[in-house]
Amino acid sequence: MEKTSTGAFPSTMNSSEKQETVCIFGTGDFGRSLALRMLQCDYSIVFGSRNPQKSSLLPNGAAVLSYLEAAQKSDIIILAVHREHYDFLKELTEVLKGKILVDISNNLKIDQYPESNAEYLAQLLPGAHVVKAFNTISAWALQSGALDANRQALAKTDDPFSTTTAWLNDSYIALGILGFFLFVLLGITSLPSVSNMVNWREFRFVQSKLGYLTLILCTAHTMVYGGKKFLSPSSLRWYLPSAYVIALIIPCSVLVIKFILILPCIDKTLTRIRQGWERTSK
Repeated sequence: MEKTSTGAFPSTMNSSEKQETVCIFGTGDFGRSLALRMLQCDYSIVFGSRNPQKSSLLPNGAAVLSYLEAAQKSDIIILAVHREHYDFLKELTEVLKGKILVDISNNLKIDQYPESNAEYLAQLLPGAHVVKAFNTISAWALQSGALDANRQALAKTDDPFSTTTAWLNDSYIALGILGFFLFVLLGITSLPSVSNMVNWREFRFVQSKLGYLTLILCTAHTMVYGGKKFLSPSSLRWYLPSAYVIALIIPCSVLVIKFILILPCIDKTLTRIRQGWERTSK
């Protein structure tokens, strides 16, 4: 009989504190997974199976017997079989009288049967104490345990309903969409077939005014992306700037120079020069 090792997880109890025997009807995925975790807690596990000789992949330390023999060895029986296979329980009515029968099943559909599986078991075995448990736990969660990725997520202490940083996300998306739209518009007007259809004033407005507006929006999009980490030394690995910081050097330099050039004292002189003014020497 092929066995699986229980050494993947450390035992949580001393071996000297041996617990009572628990019987599990069914050697499927959930039955094996639950037995594995209970063995780690030093419970004694015995499986009940319709074919004990053919049962395989069972955890080390677990015995497998027939339903009748397994039920006689424990006062707690965990039923890990589907409802359509409950017929064998009728033969165990006397053996299960006064014992705890744990129903872990879930029906595949809502209102699949007139009553729940636990109610059906209570009617089928009136002498047993039927309880419901483990029906919200998957076999995968039992097998993975602490190694499961969803258990390794760091606790998020931020308030999920806080709006202090929500505007940054909205601004980041809005600026990116607007900047990309204007960038596409600039690319279209640069095509010869389109530029030949507009006059020079329209072409100058698109390439100059909308060009700088696109640069401003895209630069702001990148700056909002950095947020509070933009100039924070703690966010710099090896004190080297991030890629989005390096990408801002040229556009920020262009915008600063453009801002200087549009100052009235400088723009007036540049306009006169473009109109043909020359400085005359005294």
